[in-house]
Amino acid sequence: MNTPIMSFKHVSYLWDEKKASQLEGNEVDLLIYRSNCLGADLRITNYGGGNTSCKTTELDPLTKEPVEVMWIKGSGGDIGTMTRAGLAGLYVDKLRSLEGIYRGIEFEDEMVELFNHCIYDLASKAPSIDTPLHGFLPFKHIDHLHPDAAIAIAASKDGEKITQELWKGAIAWVPWQRPGFDLGLQLKEALDQNPGIRGIMLGGHGLFTWADTAYECYMNSLEVIEMASAYLESNYGKKRPVFGGEKISPLSPGQRKSQAAKLAPILRGLASSEKRMVGTFNDSDTVLQFINSHDLEKLAPMGTSCPDHFLRTKISPLVLDLAPDVDLSDSMALKEKIGVAFQAYREMYADYYKKHKHPNSPGMRDPNPVIILWPGVGLFSYSKDKQTSRVASEFYINAINVMRGAEAVSEYVSLPLQEAFDIEYWLLEEAKLQRMPKEKPLSRKIALITGSAGGIGKGIAEKYAQEGACVVLTDIDQERLNGAVAEFEKKFGKDVVLGVKLDVTDTSSLADAIKATCLKFGGIDIVVNNAGISISKTFEDHTQQDWDRLNDILVMGQYHVSKTGVELMKQQGLGGDIINVVSKNALVAGPKNVAYGTAKAAQLHMSRLMAAELAEDKIRVNVVNPDAVIENSNIWEGGWAENRAKAYGIDVKDLPQYYANRTLLKESVKVSDIADAAFAFVSGMLSKTTGNMLNVDGGLAAAFPR
Repeated sequence: MNTPIMSFKHVSYLWDEKKASQLEGNEVDLLIYRSNCLGADLRITNYGGGNTSCKTTELDPLTKEPVEVMWIKGSGGDIGTMTRAGLAGLYVDKLRSLEGIYRGIEFEDEMVELFNHCIYDLASKAPSIDTPLHGFLPFKHIDHLHPDAAIAIAASKDGEKITQELWKGAIAWVPWQRPGFDLGLQLKEALDQNPGIRGIMLGGHGLFTWADTAYECYMNSLEVIEMASAYLESNYGKKRPVFGGEKISPLSPGQRKSQAAKLAPILRGLASSEKRMVGTFNDSDTVLQFINSHDLEKLAPMGTSCPDHFLRTKISPLVLDLAPDVDLSDSMALKEKIGVAFQAYREMYADYYKKHKHPNSPGMRDPNPVIILWPGVGLFSYSKDKQTSRVASEFYINAINVMRGAEAVSEYVSLPLQEAFDIEYWLLEEAKLQRMPKEKPLSRKIALITGSAGGIGKGIAEKYAQEGACVVLTDIDQERLNGAVAEFEKKFGKDVVLGVKLDVTDTSSLADAIKATCLKFGGIDIVVNNAGISISKTFEDHTQQDWDRLNDILVMGQYHVSKTGVELMKQQGLGGDIINVVSKNALVAGPKNVAYGTAKAAQLHMSRLMAAELAEDKIRVNVVNPDAVIENSNIWEGGWAENRAKAYGIDVKDLPQYYANRTLLKESVKVSDIADAAFAFVSGMLSKTTGNMLNVDGGLAAAFPR
């Protein structure tokens, strides 16, 4: 039985011998298992960072002769979630034979295309740029990882000396060089010159470790990282306080989140000057230690060292010159002030591009910052979707850890600007970006849907999530909401779903929901007012309480939620959409329906008035009028179905067919029909439409607007 030969304090030992024993004899499955264990610990490697490989003997499908095949994480994958489909399988002899036609470092990029001629497994993922780094090493199992502790040493001024002394020559050193074919040859040379070593440190980049079994490789990686981590820990505060000590005191956790939620939409609007972005906020202890320190001013402009960090966090962060407890009530004045800092950053980035570009460089990308630091409060990150912005914040936290470690044992050294540019605007990186799938219609959008734990609201939220939106599920029923959130997380992932209990008649409940939304995503683009109830009584039987309840939930609920959403949309300056789910009863005078119909008519006319007033801010307001959507709806609870059946003189069981038969199309209306209508208004196809309504009722002549 495998047991760890040392205890681990700084990394997680996740190897499960029972699971691993079931994979015994299948080296590829063991590679995947090892990779998943390593990738589960962000201290070992960050999302999408590093790569792992193994070499096996397979039968050549043409000659039927045994051949050596290398299985390696393909381009753009993540070892923590990697499956067999994420691997590339290549003939080792063909890969190594490329050395004979390699024309030198200035022709690096042409080698990547040649990797495709070495493919053994035709179902392979595209081979990554790191393929030759693994291919020229003879070991069966190899890990290339980006642990913060190792990079801290690799990115320090005295990194080579520290590496030699700490591991007593067992880890070789290869100076910084952009990944590629030549770096693979350098790794081979380092091994040839240092036989018997257990790994190689890549200057400014990361760590290579290896062994002849999956478990031994896993243990070698953990042990090397543990040694690096322990070494750094023993030096924190030894020479001087970490990051020079605290310069400003952070706000309390509650104050930080309150301030961050208020500022997030303003930052999002500024960061979205070219393309709409989704945000992430982080105020972890690691972040606070850095942004509140004396060394922030020195270290933040230096940027990151590891290529994976740099590609996701940009050349450097924007540090806000803003007191943590600043009054945020005048959002427009604040936006103007911070806008000056954003413009300065954009000009800095344009100058960086101009000075370092090559004749064949891709055009300049979005010049806005990805990482924004607010001393005393926290870190904001903005990118094309929630996962990318979250990962960017995680990568910058990795960079903070690297800077902290490097400064503790030596002096932090970032990438030279030209090297940084050459990575960011690498033609191969550009080609990878061009291969990315087309964004979905609601990508980059954030939608809050009231009453979305079931029925129509849930259907709309699901449609929006399918089309790429981040969705905020809200409902007054916490248990029902929890179930919906769990379902959405399983289907769409935790990044794009937020569940918040919301009573639309309670403004404090609404404020909490908006705060949670801004902290999770950075703002709002779409508000769907769907929450509602139904009361069916004769005119004489209606009570004051009935009228007040319907008015509070349907009319005032729509008003309060819309007003709050509009405030955020105006702060962002990106326009937006409000979709009000009303009813055919806003147009049709039905029996035993006076209070409900009146409230619905008020919702409809409020929507027209809102559309007329909000158009100058590019905020569109449109209405979907459903009718008789019985599927998964709470509308039939509380006696509504019985009262409607009684009003029409039929049995309750016959109500669905009755509703279908009275339509011109003789069709039942489904939740998905309403969701499609709500999507049509926000999909981009109807971007010039506001103040409109769409009846989804199977065709009711009495509800025709004209």
